[in-house]
Amino acid sequence: MDAVSAVPPLPIVPLPEEKSAEALRLLEGLDAPALWWLSGYAAALARHHGGATPRPAASPAREAVAQERLTIVYGSQTGNAKRLAEQLARDAEAAGLAVRLVRAGAYPQRELKAERLLVVVISTQGDGDPPDDARGLVEFLAGKRAPQLADLRYAVLALGDSSYPQFCAIGRRVDARLAELGAVRLLDTGEADVDIETVAAPWLARTLELAREALKPVAARSATVTPLRTAAPLAPASEWTRARPFAAALLANQRIVARDGARDVRHVELSLADSGLAYEPGDALGVWPINPPALVAAVLEATGLDGDAPVRHDGRSLGLRDWLARERELTRLARPFVALHAARARSDDLNRLLAPDRREALAALLASRQPIDLLREYPAAWDAEEFVAALRPLAPRLYSIASSRKAVGDEAHLTVGVVDYEAFGARHVGAASQFLARADDDARVPVYVEPNERFRLPADASRDVVMIGPGTGIAPFRGFVQERRETGAAGRNWLLFGNRHFHSEFLYQTEWQDALRDGSLHRLDLAWSRDGARSYVQDRLREHGRELHAWLDGGAHLYVCGDATRMARDVHAALLDAFVAHGGLERERAEERLLQLAEEGRYARDVY
Repeated sequence: MDAVSAVPPLPIVPLPEEKSAEALRLLEGLDAPALWWLSGYAAALARHHGGATPRPAASPAREAVAQERLTIVYGSQTGNAKRLAEQLARDAEAAGLAVRLVRAGAYPQRELKAERLLVVVISTQGDGDPPDDARGLVEFLAGKRAPQLADLRYAVLALGDSSYPQFCAIGRRVDARLAELGAVRLLDTGEADVDIETVAAPWLARTLELAREALKPVAARSATVTPLRTAAPLAPASEWTRARPFAAALLANQRIVARDGARDVRHVELSLADSGLAYEPGDALGVWPINPPALVAAVLEATGLDGDAPVRHDGRSLGLRDWLARERELTRLARPFVALHAARARSDDLNRLLAPDRREALAALLASRQPIDLLREYPAAWDAEEFVAALRPLAPRLYSIASSRKAVGDEAHLTVGVVDYEAFGARHVGAASQFLARADDDARVPVYVEPNERFRLPADASRDVVMIGPGTGIAPFRGFVQERRETGAAGRNWLLFGNRHFHSEFLYQTEWQDALRDGSLHRLDLAWSRDGARSYVQDRLREHGRELHAWLDGGAHLYVCGDATRMARDVHAALLDAFVAHGGLERERAEERLLQLAEEGRYARDVY
């Protein structure tokens, strides 16, 4: 259970009526980690103080518990950091250690100085940005209020994507800052690429060993242990996971933009019947793709390698063609491959791009080219085994789910922008989008559900919601509106959508018109970047800044989905302008207000 959607009445307890009411208000809307933290903290207070409640600022109980436990803090954008943090917490509990697992956005920063053993699992987004739920903690650590931490031992597991120049930058920054504040490393920072387990598995195992050495097992002190899950989850756990995906039957694969348009966007419907997979609006569906056969053939031609040749790697033996089709990344270029290929091609041009002062040029290369482009432009001799080892493992692609189970049953709908363009004299395609676009009626798509507890509709259905989703960023909001319609939510729904052309790229146009008519959508504002005056969603935000501020001031929740590199930043700037212009705030105070909304769970972003 990710959040308190309906707080049950308190059982008979030794509390005055007004205290019971205060407790219920405190619990309203908290997510699972926050609830478990409160339960463990309260139990620890009772154990150390016989029920007396000390002042939080100077709590001997907090000091004592902190010295006896392992605290694990995670900052996660897509769920990977959360998954690894939960895994470490489970393993540590099984080893008899007292554990506190807490999301970065919910971590009480004032308690950092009392910690004695801390593990941080944190990802890096886009161009070196922290996950949304970790912004406050990262800024706190970098600021003047961060305490000296001479008594702290710590370890940082950094997650990133080496196709971006700022690989694992946030994890490195957190590690360096903790050391600067006087803390002592348990072990060096783990830096995990998209093949996460390669680095994460041994790093977590070693961290657990060191934690066990630092803490005595406390099986008898269970009051200080923070459980990981509620006793009664909403639905039975599914056997299908990232490592073992479900083969979902394709129900529909429909183009939802004009056929003569420059872009192809698909509405895809998949059956989850008999899988046990469950999702909430805001979650994502992980899709394991197969690389396009034409791209595999082009790579084999460029390298001159035999596709039927057996290749042994990581204890497995497959034909080279199978490695390239199902196991290796062919559409995303990463810095390690550039470095290895530069050495083999003896290319001064590529080697110069790897210099620290050429970061922007390298970023442009990684963003615009695929491995096939380097193979063609800088020929080099590759051995089949070394070539497979040099390429990154194929990773699943996450798509925001564009449906509500309450409306569609055992199905999951996706909105897929098909990547297909000409560059450097050749056609370039996306792995997963092409895989889905060419799927026929008999296709089976390997999928799993990736929960996104940061991107949830408000527990209080009377709250208004503002949804900003240009392009395929509209996907989760289709699910939001379906869910709010099915549950009869009393709050208003405001959608801001933008794309290039009104006539050819108004995604789900008839559905939004029906929603306006039946009252499940209260307001729709549109922006078209290639029509008429050429506007973007951020322009609509500024145009309607007064109304936007009034909605937020009245308790509305704000959601943004789409491109992280430009759109999300432009929208954030427009939101700041609204608070400055219509809230009477200075720029710095407006930034603090948006951060506060994020920490309250009222400003959520699903950006990529």
